[in-house]
Amino acid sequence: MKILIINPNSNRDMTASIQKTADSYVGEDCQVKCVSTEGAPRFIENYEDTAVAADGMIRLVRENENNCDAFIVACHCDPNLDVLKEISNKPLVGIGEASMKIATMLGHKFSVLSTSAHSIPIKEELVRKYHLQDLLASVRVPSGEDDNHGVEETYFRMAQEALDKDGAEVLVLGCAELTGLDKTLTNRLKVPVLDGVI
Repeated sequence: MKILIINPNSNRDMTASIQKTADSYVGEDCQVKCVSTEGAPRFIENYEDTAVAADGMIRLVRENENNCDAFIVACHCDPNLDVLKEISNKPLVGIGEASMKIATMLGHKFSVLSTSAHSIPIKEELVRKYHLQDLLASVRVPSGEDDNHGVEETYFRMAQEALDKDGAEVLVLGCAELTGLDKTLTNRLKVPVLDGVI
């Protein structure tokens, strides 16, 4: 099986991190390749970024439709997912939809750990789109006070607050940039932490 993972942004470091996670997870019967979207912003943070990335993402699907068995969109806000599903006959999965729906099978409530306050309304809209609003405990992002802590400690503190204050039982990493953090947080918190890339 050949799977193409589309990183909707143009950040090659993030693409390499996603590739590393995918390589560590797949078996010998599956080939996974992650590619950046040419002409896209370095980070997908808002609706304008999503619109700018659309042409490149559409081009990637059309160019690879005949040599891939499936596509993954590796951005938690599932940018342009509907149009990509419309033009492809192959399975096409967004890591936001996949991780949040799986979270609902592992606990009563889930929280999304995202990267910026600007993403909160976008995440909440996505949750409503997938009809999961009754199962969402919270969307949490780093505060200004977290600037002095490393990434792992910042997200550990956020995750602990989501569990203690919001009633979450499952945590979802709300950005492909956070790939690989799931194992550390799961070990420290003893609850499921989902990396959408996986």
